[in-house]
Amino acid sequence: MKLSKIFIDTTVSDLPIVREICKRYPNTPQHTVPDVTAVYDAVRQSKEPISEGKRTLFLTKNRGPFLRPCPGTRSYICCGYHILHIGTFCSMDCAYCILQAYFNPPVLQLFVNHDDMFCELDSLISGSNSFHRIGTGEFTDSLIWESALPLAEILISRFASQNRAVLELKTKTVAIDDLAPLSHNRKTILAWSLNTPAVIKKEERRTATLEARLNAAARCQKWGYPLAFHFDPLVIYDGWEEDYQKVIARLFESIDPQNIVWISLGTFRFMPSLKPIIKKRFPDSKIIYGEFIQGLDKKMRYFKPLRIEIYRKMAEWIKQRAPEVCLYFCMEDEEVWQKVLGFLPEERGGLSKMLDESAAKHCGLDII
Repeated sequence: MKLSKIFIDTTVSDLPIVREICKRYPNTPQHTVPDVTAVYDAVRQSKEPISEGKRTLFLTKNRGPFLRPCPGTRSYICCGYHILHIGTFCSMDCAYCILQAYFNPPVLQLFVNHDDMFCELDSLISGSNSFHRIGTGEFTDSLIWESALPLAEILISRFASQNRAVLELKTKTVAIDDLAPLSHNRKTILAWSLNTPAVIKKEERRTATLEARLNAAARCQKWGYPLAFHFDPLVIYDGWEEDYQKVIARLFESIDPQNIVWISLGTFRFMPSLKPIIKKRFPDSKIIYGEFIQGLDKKMRYFKPLRIEIYRKMAEWIKQRAPEVCLYFCMEDEEVWQKVLGFLPEERGGLSKMLDESAAKHCGLDII
C-alpha cells in the first residue's frame, strides 16, 4: 500500500495499534485531525480525488456496527452472509468498482477500535445456536491492509478457536506470506476474485495477474486452507467464451475441486452514477457499452438472455471439472436459477442453507 498521507482521528491517536501502523510508514506525512472533514478536504483538492483517495489513509473508529447483513435486494436471491466492516475503499483500481461512486469522496479508512469489533463478533457467534458466514470483502479488499497491519492474522486466529462461524477473506492480491504458519483450524476460507487476463489487464489496475492469484491459492491449499472463487463481474466481450473457458481450465489445473467450498457467478452490473466515473477515469474501457437494462435494484445489468447464456456456459465448464462443487449466483432471480442450474434454492432449503452446508462440510463446522 503506497500512501501519500496518513490522517489520524484524535479519538484513536493514543492506541498502540495506531502507533504500530504509523511506524511502518516513517516517511509518510502524518496528521492528527478531529474528524473526517480535513481528510475529505485534502482528497477533494486533488485533480483526481478518487486516485488520491487510494493513497490517503484515515485511521479512525467505526462509529457504527462492525457486523452488517449483506445488503441484498428483495427481488434477487441473496446469500445471507454477514459483512465484517473492517474498513473502506481499496488501493487497487478496478474500472467497474462500485466504491468509486458509493463513497463521496472515497478514502482509505481503517477502523482500529478492535475491542469493539471483537465484542460484536463474540456476541454474534456465542449468542445463539445459529451458524454464520462472515466476510470482510464488501467495502474493501480483505488483504490490502496487510502491509499496514496483520489484520488477517488477527482474525484467522480468532476464528480458529470457535466452531459456529466461518470467515471468508476475498482478495485480488497475493498478500498471503504471513498466513502460512497460522493455526487456522480450517475456519477461514481464502477466496479469490477471478477474471480473464484480458479483463484483468484492461479493467483491474494494480491487481495480481490471474496466474499469480491461482499460484497463491495453490499455496494456501497446501497450508490446509479451504478455498473459494468468485467470477464476478463476468464481462461480455469479443472472445469471452474462449477466454473464460481457459480460466476455468487453469483453475482446476491448480486447485483440487474437493477443497473448494463454493464458486459464485455474477455478471457486470453498475449504478447509473458509476458510468460517468468510468468514462472519465477509464476512457479506453468498453465495459459500459454493452446491452444493458435497468434491473429491479435500479442497477444496469446485461439483458437477461445474455446473462443466462454466459451463466449456462460457465456452469457447464465448471461442472465438467467439479460436478459436486457448490455453485451459486450473486444477486440473480428465480428465472436465472431455474434456466441455468435447473432448480431453485428454496427447493434445497434456501441459498443460505446450501452455503452453510457446504461450509460445514469443508470447514468442520457445527450446524443446528
